[in-house]
Amino acid sequence: MLSEKLKKTEYQGAARLIDKADRIVIFTHISPDGDAVGSTTAMLQYLRKLKKEVSAIVYNRFPDFLAWIPCSDEIHIYENEQEVCDKLIELADMFICLDIGEWKRVGKLEEKVKSRMAETENGTAKPFTSIVIDHHEDPTMKPDILISYPDSPSTCELVFRLICRVGDFKLIDLQMATCICTGMMTDTGNFSYNANDVDSYYILSELVRLGVDKNTIYQKVFQAYSADRMRLMGYCLYHSMKLFPKQHCALIALSKRELMRFNFTSGDAEGLVNIPLSINDICYSVFMREDVDKIKISFRSQGLDHPVNELARQYFNGGGHVNAAGGELYGDFSEAVKKVEQVILERL
Repeated sequence: MLSEKLKKTEYQGAARLIDKADRIVIFTHISPDGDAVGSTTAMLQYLRKLKKEVSAIVYNRFPDFLAWIPCSDEIHIYENEQEVCDKLIELADMFICLDIGEWKRVGKLEEKVKSRMAETENGTAKPFTSIVIDHHEDPTMKPDILISYPDSPSTCELVFRLICRVGDFKLIDLQMATCICTGMMTDTGNFSYNANDVDSYYILSELVRLGVDKNTIYQKVFQAYSADRMRLMGYCLYHSMKLFPKQHCALIALSKRELMRFNFTSGDAEGLVNIPLSINDICYSVFMREDVDKIKISFRSQGLDHPVNELARQYFNGGGHVNAAGGELYGDFSEAVKKVEQVILERL
């Protein structure tokens, strides 16, 4: 049996608000991963089964290896469809935010959403309600209903729990189950980390009963990289990886010029931060890459006694889970690398 993690006030309150809503917009975070796309597409389908007019918006495009997920082609990309998305936000009477606990995680889309909020507060736009479903620590958003459980491995798992708790398990078909399973798998590295909760395997078994082919999902997500991406991986390990033995840490840093050598596209960096953790006696891994307007930094670690989320929050304008976090820096790339190295030497 699935444990009753969600509080009655949460799932009953969410059901009540959804029942009253007519036009719903779903948001998820910038640079969406499998959990973001999976939870978004599952929720999109669920709300349509409830006969709701619903749309999903994300600021930028997700990786191609996630484009097979059912209904992912129906997610509006704000960078490409700004006028359409602005209209959807303007007309919505409910926002549902998935896999995000703070508005800065939606990128430049934050400006439009907060503008709508301000217009609603001063009476120039119609009111709306909001639900947040997330599993990151310390959410700052103040929705009408907050379903936040940092101990949950994925947002997809929370979406599954919500649907079940309101009595709608029967509405989960194979397509929805595939979306949920994909998010659970990607946010746990195919159940290799943050995956020691018996509930996760109970949910997985129910999804398989619905017809989900876990093996096929694995192949589509974890074995669908380009040759350029594989060459990039080799370059990272041979040329770019620096070890800090006393700190039990590995650092991989890639500049824009280096990324261009391998025809870098969105998603090619997925999972690279995890690779050094396979090295004996390495407990921390840091991956940083120079992006268009900032430097993105990912942190991974092994074990609850090796947290990285506070490090990301304190030094790199970020946050996340105990063993998986992210942050960012701005300015010169070489100087950013020096700062990261300094933090490694002084704090780990």
